[in-house]
Amino acid sequence: MDAKHRIDIATPLLGWYDRHRRDLPWRAKAGEAAAPYRVWLSEVMLQQTTVATVRPRFVEWTRRWPTFADLAAADEGEVMAAWAGLGYYARARNLLAAARTIAAEHGGKLPDTEAALRALPGFGDYTAAAVAAIAFGRRAVVVDANVERVVSRLFAIDTPLPAARKPIRTAADAITPEARAGDFAQAMMDLGSAICTPRRPRCLLCPLNHGCAAQVAGNPEAYPVKKPKAARPHRHGTLFWLQRDDSVLLVRRPDKGLLGGMRALPTGPWCDDPPLLVDAPADADWRLLNEAVSHGFTHFTIDLAVAVAHTEAASNKGEWWPVDRLAEAGLPTVFAKAADVVRRRA
Repeated sequence: MDAKHRIDIATPLLGWYDRHRRDLPWRAKAGEAAAPYRVWLSEVMLQQTTVATVRPRFVEWTRRWPTFADLAAADEGEVMAAWAGLGYYARARNLLAAARTIAAEHGGKLPDTEAALRALPGFGDYTAAAVAAIAFGRRAVVVDANVERVVSRLFAIDTPLPAARKPIRTAADAITPEARAGDFAQAMMDLGSAICTPRRPRCLLCPLNHGCAAQVAGNPEAYPVKKPKAARPHRHGTLFWLQRDDSVLLVRRPDKGLLGGMRALPTGPWCDDPPLLVDAPADADWRLLNEAVSHGFTHFTIDLAVAVAHTEAASNKGEWWPVDRLAEAGLPTVFAKAADVVRRRA
């Protein structure tokens, strides 16, 4: 792939982007400089989360913590609660750790090179490349799921994922221009979101259809080639709703592990067989509801029985949280589902 091929891809794509770019709250207006904090935050929030979900959450987050310094000074529990529903909570912990590192070691400013960015907590290859390109205009090869799909179709890369990621990155490198690398990365993302979609791509509207090998062959939906998904393991467990007056007992999950550091309802073990009332948080007259909570995590699915009880006793195993303010606790989705079940059955 020579320089001419690179220009032939970048020029029509950037022209299309200038006319059709999405208006997103973290994206700089045409001709304006990008805000590094907003670029970084959006890239972390958007990992495995849709734009529709992130948009209002981003607006609220930046209203609450508008700068690196504001986030660096934030309470960890409040940050974790604000992250609820945005996916892996390790990302929220890394956001806070990176903000504190930036405030303490970089004068409150984000480093502007891929190498320096990768040294910060939570910055992998993708995030470092995306921030370097979009926030600072550095030439960097940015490959997310949308870009992966567009490039695999442009060059009809028939190696199945994940082995295809190396040739896809090589091809993306070959078409990334020296100038406007950040706009090019965002243009590829917008193209994948609006035109080069996973199903029924709108090839007639694509600015790159003249040079797309998969479109010429008539089978763009065949790319990227994926191996059949293995079935996820299925587990069982029990959630405990212990109520005292108008409050419910919440606990903090261990910092390390799934949903680490988050407020949650007490649970028993999560295992292959239903554990029923194992590890209940108190001796009480527990009653199992006839509706379970089903939830899917990345690596497994789970069915959770819901056990409810009332008590007059105090407990040193957590905190009593007003039921009518439970939305403020920042419960992860699986526990919020359980709260809805209890309320329906009350």
